[in-house]
Amino acid sequence: MAQYQITVDQDLLHRLFLGNNKDAGVSALLESVLNQVLQAQATEQLQAEPYERTDERKGYRNGTRPHTLTTRVGTITLHVPRFRNGQFSTEMFARYQRSEQALILALMEMVINGVSTRKVSQITEELCGTEFSKSTVSELCKKLDPLVNAWNNRDLSEKSYHFVLVDALVLKIREDGHVRSRSVMIAIGINTGGYREVLGLMIGDSESEASWKQFFSWLKNRNLRGVEFVTSDDHSGLVKAVCCQLQGVTWQRCQTHFMRNILDATPKPVREELYPHLRAILEAPDPGTARLLLNQTLEAFEKKAPKAMQILEMGFDDATAVLVLPEKYRRRLRTTNALERLNEEIRRRERVIRIFPNRESAVRLIGAVLMEIDDKWVAGKKYLDMSEYLQWQQEQKQINDRSNIAYIG
Repeated sequence: MAQYQITVDQDLLHRLFLGNNKDAGVSALLESVLNQVLQAQATEQLQAEPYERTDERKGYRNGTRPHTLTTRVGTITLHVPRFRNGQFSTEMFARYQRSEQALILALMEMVINGVSTRKVSQITEELCGTEFSKSTVSELCKKLDPLVNAWNNRDLSEKSYHFVLVDALVLKIREDGHVRSRSVMIAIGINTGGYREVLGLMIGDSESEASWKQFFSWLKNRNLRGVEFVTSDDHSGLVKAVCCQLQGVTWQRCQTHFMRNILDATPKPVREELYPHLRAILEAPDPGTARLLLNQTLEAFEKKAPKAMQILEMGFDDATAVLVLPEKYRRRLRTTNALERLNEEIRRRERVIRIFPNRESAVRLIGAVLMEIDDKWVAGKKYLDMSEYLQWQQEQKQINDRSNIAYIG
């Protein structure tokens, strides 16, 4: 990832910390920083500073052109470099504006549909710099919706996703004149290269088995393949859908939720004593040790916390399924924490909206956020080194093949 050296002058700092209008100060700071980044990117592409003479130079600057960018701290003007022979390229605007535009569009739709407050109307007019109409919203949607929909329905056949994590969060959406709670189902996958990808999102009426079946069927129709391990919370409809639509995969119950379920059923005076026993079971080096620790814990706490022990015993196998994998893969696959952090990013925008005016606006905003996160994941570091897993997978296949031959013989 490129690193840039940014300078901030004294006048800008004065406006930021001592000025009467703090938003104006933040806006000016953002404008200054982004313009410096644009100049640094121009230097990288030309391999020369302004007026610098060097044999490596690949072209010459030809001034700048103004580009207005609408942000949540106001409208800023960026000076985009121009080249004499060739075109300056940057992904800054495309990546930055997707989620910003989606947020503004959702607010605008609230006003158009008459469900917003006067404050929201003032915010959207300030962000857009002018009053807006249904036709304005429609034109903006035409630019953003195809990008989000194309990404959310892209073909997944180029890669295998051995590990998949799924979760859902509940949003409020206005439908048929009523505010209804709807579930947004999201899946992320870890491909053979070890990188995370957001596989897609779908809005369902609820977290029912039917909704989850539809979600997994949709992923399969987009050629999701190679799935061997699925991590999720213990929602009955979800688990049944995994067993039905992804037959043969190993299901891992999220240990964070599992631990919470057990402790919620434990009397308060006993929780502190029980906690280290639960941690020892879930972090055991192998299934056999985990089973031994389970029996010891059940014996020690069956009278102190009978309901908790019942939950522990019934959920043990699913919560420790990850122990069959090589140790280095367990920490990141035993919980849905990776998805929880992603959900927090969605919630940060969703709290501004509170009630989405329709399903389309929800898909647009959440999809835009997920697209940007997906871009960062693909361009970032590997989430897991898959080499040891692929070798382990091959060894397991050879063991199974020998067992089958011996059984037939």
